[in-house]
Amino acid sequence: AFAGRIISEWLTRYLAADTPQGAGPIEHVHVRETGEGKFQNAIQAGGHRLFADEPESVGGFDSGPSPYDFLAIALGACTSMTLRLYAGHKQLTLGRIGVDVSHTKIHAKDCEECTETERGDSRKIDRFERVISIEGEVSEELREKIVEIAGKCPVHRTLETVAKIKTVVK
Repeated sequence: AFAGRIISEWLTRYLAADTPQGAGPIEHVHVRETGEGKFQNAIQAGGHRLFADEPESVGGFDSGPSPYDFLAIALGACTSMTLRLYAGHKQLTLGRIGVDVSHTKIHAKDCEECTETERGDSRKIDRFERVISIEGEVSEELREKIVEIAGKCPVHRTLETVAKIKTVVK
């Protein structure tokens, strides 16, 4: 800890201080290439700083989550927060919530959750698998309710609907 403080104090002489976006709501996230490596990006989200990168196997440094990892992170975090909000609202004693999320691309014809029309598509689709764990005993009735509430997570809803993206180049 002592060495870390000394190095930190020394570095402040040579690095410009971050300029926080302010205490208000985050209006946007800023992502910019670092110039280090092929894919590494520095991210500023409010007062938070982190990196995005690709794994070494595809030419990155693996210095941060990949873009699809960030989508999985958003889904997992939103699911946990949505369930905690629901438990608080219903005054349920719910143990600690954990959410594991994985992402793959599969052929639409292999998608069990897809409609018959969607399965007829020849393209690959993105599939997120979410596994929710709750510490302690959970009744079968509560398990079903947890699945239902998890489906109401705002990020879940966004991923399942068609989002519109407006792009402007400055």
